[in-house]
This record gives sequence, structure tokens and C-alpha cells, in this order.
Amino acid sequence: MAATTYERLKLHITTEKFYVEACDDGVDDVLIIDRVSTEVTLSVKKDIPPSAVTRTIFGILGTIHLVAGNYLIVITKKIKIGEFFNHVIWKATDFDILSYKKTMLHLTDIQMKVQTKSDNSRSEIQIEHKWGVEEIADCANADTVAVPETLDTQPEVSVKLQDNKTFLAMINHVLSVDGFYFSTTYDLTHTLQRLSNTSPEFQEMSLLERADQRFVWNGHLLRELSAQPEVHRFALPVLHGFITMHSCSINGKYFDWILISRRSCFRAGVRYYVRGIDSEGHAANFVETEQIVHYNGSKASFVQTRGSIPVFWSQRPNLKYKPRPQINKVANHMDGFQRHFDSQLIIYGKQVILNLVNQKGSEKPLEQAFATMVSSLGNGMIRYIAFDFHKECKNMRWDRLSILLDRVAEMQDELSYFLVDSTGKVVTNQEGVFRSNCMDCLDRTNVIQSLLARRSLQAQLQRLGVLHVGQKLEEQDEFEKIYKNAWADNANACAKQYAGTGALKTDFTRTGKRTQLGLVKDGWNSLIRYYKNNFSDGFRQDAIDLFLGNYSVDELESHSPLSVPRDLKFLALPIIMVVAFSMCIICLLMAGDTWTETLAYVLFWGVASVGTFFIILYNGKDFVDAPRLVQKEKID
Repeated sequence: MAATTYERLKLHITTEKFYVEACDDGVDDVLIIDRVSTEVTLSVKKDIPPSAVTRTIFGILGTIHLVAGNYLIVITKKIKIGEFFNHVIWKATDFDILSYKKTMLHLTDIQMKVQTKSDNSRSEIQIEHKWGVEEIADCANADTVAVPETLDTQPEVSVKLQDNKTFLAMINHVLSVDGFYFSTTYDLTHTLQRLSNTSPEFQEMSLLERADQRFVWNGHLLRELSAQPEVHRFALPVLHGFITMHSCSINGKYFDWILISRRSCFRAGVRYYVRGIDSEGHAANFVETEQIVHYNGSKASFVQTRGSIPVFWSQRPNLKYKPRPQINKVANHMDGFQRHFDSQLIIYGKQVILNLVNQKGSEKPLEQAFATMVSSLGNGMIRYIAFDFHKECKNMRWDRLSILLDRVAEMQDELSYFLVDSTGKVVTNQEGVFRSNCMDCLDRTNVIQSLLARRSLQAQLQRLGVLHVGQKLEEQDEFEKIYKNAWADNANACAKQYAGTGALKTDFTRTGKRTQLGLVKDGWNSLIRYYKNNFSDGFRQDAIDLFLGNYSVDELESHSPLSVPRDLKFLALPIIMVVAFSMCIICLLMAGDTWTETLAYVLFWGVASVGTFFIILYNGKDFVDAPRLVQKEKID
């Protein structure tokens, strides 16, 4: 089987089936999905009924089961990112979620059944239709469809219809986050070095079979297709992260420069709800970033990783600007820590850890825990370097980052980079990676990674003959602009996917210096992060858990996890605080007969508003938007 998927597809829709037609030259394959039985089969084009409604699609993202039945998710728009090694790379920009269930052709029948069985049919309806009824699915899938009055009398029906709408909104939210990439002919999930060290059998595998499952974000959605090898050419692995490609010129020599960030789908989530590692050793916000150069047939690659501090810790939002991190006091940290680095050593080789967190304040215990774990593990393949980024670079002294670069220069030379010449001969292998982290593995991490990547690129371009002896990459103004903007865009993409806003400190990445305007933008982004982390990240975390299969919908579940009633205080206390503060202002503006009377009113309402504020702050965890689908604390 060739390691490609079909590039040109047409979707033919009938009331009974979906027909996905492969339109590549010389191909007669048609994927048929039965909308009633959900059976997936392979057929030929002559089986497509002429009455089917036809549309062009660019890939099957997969299928998902919700309350109202199964849904097919397809890619409907794409943009070309570029080409390398004669392979086209695309970004998926729009999707459609199509219900397996038919239109409301039999809604009247359902209404009649409900009416005739109104005395004893609540459980009967649930069993008979199993919440996969096509009519209910349509009601749940469309905001403009009126729910039948008879169904409204069934509370559980209304709850499940609303749940289905919420689940659909979650899937749509994940799909709306920028950064889904794919290729029908190239394996984007592996680095150049991993791809160079493969067997002939690997080369013959389908893209889905051979993909690194850490980076296949639609792996859960493709589970039904993956079980049938004969339909794998319809199964398109999709990467989430960032890809940019540029054709560049230095000294009149043209080369392609590519930056790829692969975001892991293991322990994926949002900033404050997913920290540390899980019991399998998967780190939160783990991203593999590869920088590639292609010149005259020769290819060079430099890989780095980032990931949350690999111990069991959490940092749940609680309305405070910066919640205090909590290290789990009962977990077996060494077990998870060793699992994490065992896998990292197998995949990447030597590990040079760059821990950029503060070495004082609330971040200090995490730095100490990380250092202690590395020391206790005692593995000579792992080296640990702590660099207090904020302390070293305070007062905008970002030139002091050279201290860290000088400190690791010899290690970087030892790790080297991957290089294969135009004949396909491997010249050098990368012997290990820098594993960088700060608290979020975003802003500080991205700055350091961009500097390390530039140093590697300098060596690669000199070896390839693009740069002359003694020439510095920093002196190439046109390329430097491309380079800095690309790394800043990478920072923004990773930050939006994890924290919900663009990255901080990108003014340094783009210009090479810290600016006052950059500080203002960072302040604004920090405020947006604060709001999202406290008041919308629960929904975002639920959306990711649903999309990746960490939570599976059970339409027969008696209790909906989305309809957990909230305590009266969630509404009462904020109202009391607002009313008290308003009364305090009114008393100031509308003075009483005497100043003592005015002062008494102001003090009363002022104390009431301040007191309520501190009560809310004290119970902060109860007021934030928390995940509902996966209830357990994500620290195990």
C-alpha cells in the first residue's frame, strides 16, 4: 500500500448513505458510510446513485458519536502553505459536521408516538430510539428548528437536546482554533531524522499506520477507518501546531527554510487545567519543533522539544492573577518522571534540560523538584541547567540571554544536527535535544528556542556553503526579518492553542530587542489570558477532551455532566457586590444632610462591597469556569 491518501474527493449524500468518491487519476474507489447501521465499506463509482447531492471536500477528519448519534467531520476549505521535497502542505481552514441521521421526514410519526404513549412512554421512547432518532438529531443540530411541543414535556428529552447542541459547539470550538495541517503525500508527524531511519516495510505503510500517534490530532476520530486497512487511503492524519515555509536567498544562493511545531495530543489541554505529567509520563503542552533547511538537494534539520515540568503538579485557576502551583504530596513522582524521560531518550537521545522558571517565589519549589528528580535519577544522558530568565533579563537586559547561550554552546555542538546530502547519504545525526520549559512552556521557552535554532542554522548554512566563512546570520537583514517573524508567529500559534491568546515577549523575537510598546501589548494579552483562564477555559478543556476521546458520550447516561446545578452563591454574591459598590458610589455623589451621615452610608456600602469581594476571592475555585466532562484533577 502506497504511503499516500487520496487528494481529490467528492462527497455524495443520500438519505441512506454517505459516498466519498476518490477523484485521483485512475482510481475507482468509493468509501460508503451507512447512515443507519454506521457500517463502513469500500465500493466503486458505479454504486453512487445519480440522485445524490454532491459537493467537493478535501479530506475526512473522522467521525464522532454524540447524544443524537454519529457525525461525519470533513474538511471543506484549505490553503496551501507551501511545498518541500515536492510534497504540498495544506492548512485546513473550514470544516463541516454532518449528522448521520436523516432530515425530519418522520417527525410527525414521532409526535404521534409520543402522544399515543404519553402515559407510559418516557422510558420506551428512550429505548426505542436510543437517542439516535434522526428527527431528534436534526433538532439538536439546528438552532432554527423548533422542538416539538410534545417533546418539550419530556424534561430528559430537552436536556439531551441541549447537551447535543453543547457537544457540537465544543467540536466546532476545537475546529475553530487555527493550526490544523495535513499532506496527502508526506508524513508530517515525523522528523527528517526519524524518516531517514526506517525500513522498506515502514515506507509501504499508509500515512495513518506509520504516523507518530503523539501528533495525530484526529486519531480518535479516525478509529473506525483505522480498523479497516482497505480504506486507509481515505484516512487523513492531521497535525495541530504550526508550519511555515519560506524560499530564502543569501549571497545569491536560494534555499528553503521550514519551521514545524507538532503539538502532542497526549495530555493536551488548556493552560491552568493541564500541568505536569500523567501516570504514563506524558507532559502537558508537549511540542516538538523542527527547523529544516533544503539546499541543492541537501537537507538539514534541528529538533527541539518543550513540555511542562515533568512532576505531578497543578495550578488550578481561582480568580487570582497567578494561582500558586501545588505539587502533589502523595504521588510517586519518580515513576512518572522516569517514564517520561525513558520515552524521550528512546525517541530523541540525549536530553539537555533548560529550566527557565523563577528561582524564587511560587515557582521556586518546582525548580527545586525538577533539579532533585534529575539528580535522583542519575542518568548521564540527562543534563540539567536552571536559568532564571526573569532575574537575568530584568530591566529589559535581554542581551544577557547570551549568558545561557555561551553556557550551552559546547553541549549544542555535541548534540549536533541532522544532515543528509543530495545523494541521500546521512552526513551527521542529531544526538539529542534541548528540552526547554518555563511555567507555561510558551513565552520564555520560545525566545530561547529561537536563539538556539539560529545558532544551529548558522552552522548548517556555513557547512552547506550558503554562508561564507566569517559571515553572521544576524547580518543578513532580509533573512533575519523572515526568521524572526516566523518564530514570533510560531510563538503566537502555540500560545493561542494552549493559553487562548497570542504569546508574550514577541517584540524581542521579531526585532531582537524589548520595547515599551511590546510591554503594553504583553499587558493586554495578560489581561485577556486572565479572563479566559478563569471564565472560559472549562469549556475549552471539555472541548479538547471530547475531541480527543478523553470523554465519550453515552446517550443512555442517566445524569448529564453538563447540567450540574450551581449553588445560589454563584449568582447572589456577585450581585450583592455590584449593588453594594453601586450604592457606595451613589452615596458619594448624592451627599446626605450631614457629612457624618454620608460617611456612615459610604462606609457601610464600602465595607459590604469589599467584604463580598474577599469572600468571592476566598472561594475563587468555585466561581471559575471548570471542566465538567473529565472531573478528576488532571495531575495523575
